[in-house]
Parts: sequence; structure tokens; C-alpha cells
Amino acid sequence: MENKQLQKSLGAAAALSTVVGMVIGGGVFFKPQAVYTLTGGAPGLGMLMWVLAGIITIAAGLTAAEVSAAIPKTGGMMVYIEEIYGKKLGFLTGWMQSVLFFPATIAALAVMFGQQSAGLLGNESLSMPIALGIILLISVLNTLGSKTSGLIQTISTVGKLLPLILIMIFGFIKGQGNNPIVQPMVAEGISPMGVIGQLLVAILFAYDGWINVGALAGEMKDPGKDLPKAIVGGLSLVMAVYVVINLAYLWVLPADQLAQYSSPASAVAEQLFGPMGGKFITVGILISVFGALNGYLLTGPRIVYTLGEQKNLPAALGKLSKNGVPTNATFTMAILSCLYALSGQFNLLTDLAVFAVWAFYTLTFIGVIKLRKDQPNLHRPYKVPLYPIVPIIAIAAGVFVVVNQLFLSGITNTMIALGGLVITLIGLPVYSYMNKNKEEAKKAA
Repeated sequence: MENKQLQKSLGAAAALSTVVGMVIGGGVFFKPQAVYTLTGGAPGLGMLMWVLAGIITIAAGLTAAEVSAAIPKTGGMMVYIEEIYGKKLGFLTGWMQSVLFFPATIAALAVMFGQQSAGLLGNESLSMPIALGIILLISVLNTLGSKTSGLIQTISTVGKLLPLILIMIFGFIKGQGNNPIVQPMVAEGISPMGVIGQLLVAILFAYDGWINVGALAGEMKDPGKDLPKAIVGGLSLVMAVYVVINLAYLWVLPADQLAQYSSPASAVAEQLFGPMGGKFITVGILISVFGALNGYLLTGPRIVYTLGEQKNLPAALGKLSKNGVPTNATFTMAILSCLYALSGQFNLLTDLAVFAVWAFYTLTFIGVIKLRKDQPNLHRPYKVPLYPIVPIIAIAAGVFVVVNQLFLSGITNTMIALGGLVITLIGLPVYSYMNKNKEEAKKAA
């Protein structure tokens, strides 16, 4: 949305509910499996990390919002980084989002959608066809215009809130509550320090979406006062929901059992409401995942489209269809997402996405400090509170996530991180080649 269309109508309450809606997605239903697998089936450290990841997310949201408010241009993080560090790094951000973050996230959600749908239908062999089919279906829906996307988002919001509310209420009413919650921290033979980084990466996926919060600044009546309230309030509420839902899971099933289910929420629902009730909750979860997929397939292609329009990617990607939709960019992202989905690995894909995007989030956090030095007179309708403490917390967390994945989390995670790094860095020769073509086209003209 361009700024000229934005009306300054959002108060703190409306912004807060928008924050909650943007962040709660599919991760809260599926990530407990990865969390309790990493802790060896022990609950303590997992529960602690849901809180720590929430605090990190609040620091990240408060920090990045200063850049968003100071650079109120369409394009998100790609535009912020270009403004702070220059065109090459700006392109690399857009490239990473276009070929790695968005496709890997879409693929991960589609894989989970396929697995859960196949489970409901009682035919596991349908998992991959459904995963690929749902990506293509939502891509087609997104080429029909924005009204369709808006309707999907409304329905999916109800879809995600219903399972959460029902599990939270009935988990505590009907659950036994005799499973361990805070002890042991990890199972015997597992080093807490050895798995903290992997736990953070797993859980941060469930908190992702906060980067879009700063974009609300242009629509707020008083961003300086209300944006921090919306970020702290909204993300604290998300953290509370995540902690309470995980408590409700543990109230019903012990952590070592939750580690065995790809959808712990569905397993808990079946325990609470019986097989039919469990299926009903799974349908709600599927609607939520459908909405999250729609959100990513709506926003991701806009970045591909912008890069095409700038002729930093093939110009065909920067063209709109008759109804004003970036159809070429949408189907390009869909094809990439399908290729990632063929791996069938939800946790691997989310780890890849989180590692890649947090490297650039960290650059954004550093950018807040750099902008304050380079452009002290820049109009800042909102300033990060407790500067520079909050940005330093966000930067330290970002550096820890990146370094941990690259060097400290075992060979598998190192290989995932290096794969992400290589895919990102391929953007450099692409940028040089496309720039060379642009220069030659200018000379020819």
C-alpha cells in the first residue's frame, strides 16, 4: 500500500489486534514436536524458551519499528536495508526473501498442511500431492484480486483462534495436570547450552511476522506513543497465548509424548474431545495454516515483483496482470515453493527460513544505531524505548541465532545454514549480471 492511500485511523487497540493477527500462525500448533524432541522429551527448557523467544521478539519488534517509521516506503525490510547500507545489500535482502525465506516458509506450511490433510483422509500417500496442490491453488486464488485474499484472511483468523481457545479452556478443565511442567529442564545426556540455539530457531518461527508491525506506523494516529504499546502489548499477548497453550498441551500429554506427534495440538484435541472432536480441531488448524499460506503467497510475490520492476530480476516478473496482480511473480514463487516442498521436511525448511531471515533482521537492528549516527536529523515519528539497550538485546539475539546455526549446533544445522548462505550469496553475481544488462540497455538507448 502506498502512503498516499494510508489513513491515520489506527489507535493502540486496533494496532495491537493487528500485531496479534500477523504473528499467530501455524508454528504454535506444530513446533512443540521439534522443541520436545530437542530437549529429549523434557518440558522445562522448552517452556523457558517460549518465554525467552517472546522477549527477544519484543526487543526485535521495538527496534525494527524505528526504521519502519523513519523510512515509510513500501517494500519492507528490503527498502530499509537499501536505504541504510546501499543498493547491493538491499537487493541481497530481496533476493534472500524471494528465493529462500518466502518459498521455504510456504513449503514448510504446505508440507504440514499435506501431512495433516492426509492423516484426516486416512491416506498418507496423499500428503505430497496435497502439499503441492495447496500451493498452486492458493497461487491461483491470489491472482483473482485482493478481495479473495481478504476473505481468506478473515475466515482463517476464526480458524486459528477457535482451536487455540478450545484447547486452552478444555485442556485445563479436562486434562489431568499431573505431567511435569518445569522439571526436568532437559533429559539425561543432553546439554542445555548445546540445544538452546536450536530451540530458539525452532520457536522463533512461531513468532515470525513481527517485522511487518512497523509498517503500521503510517496508519496510526500517534505512532510515537501508540506503536510501542501495540508492539509490547501485542507481542506480550502472543507470548502469553503461546505459553498458556503449551501449558495446556502439557496438562493433557507429557512432553515425551508431544515429541512423537507432527501436530501436538491435534493429538491433544483428540485426547480431550475424542476422535471426532480431534478431527474438528484439526480442520480448524488446517484453516489457520491455509490463511498463513495465503498471507505469505500474497506478500512474498510483491518482493519478486518489485525486483522485476527495478530490472534487478527479469522484467517479466515486474509486470501486473489486467486486474493489477503480479501473476508472473506469484507463479514463480509458487514453483520455487513446490521445489522446496518436495523435501517433505517441515522442521528443516523452517530452520532454513529462520536462519536466512534473522541474518538480515540483525542488519536491520544494527541499522537503527547506524541511522542515528548517519542521519541524526531524520524525522522519527517513533523512537525505540530504552535506546540503546533494546537494540543491543535484539542485535545480540540475532548474532547468537546466526552464529549458533553456523558453528555450534552440529553438522546437520551447519549444513542447513551453509546451504542458506550459499543460496543468498548467489544473489551477488545475479545483481552484477542484471546491473551490467541495465547499463548496456542505457547505453543502447
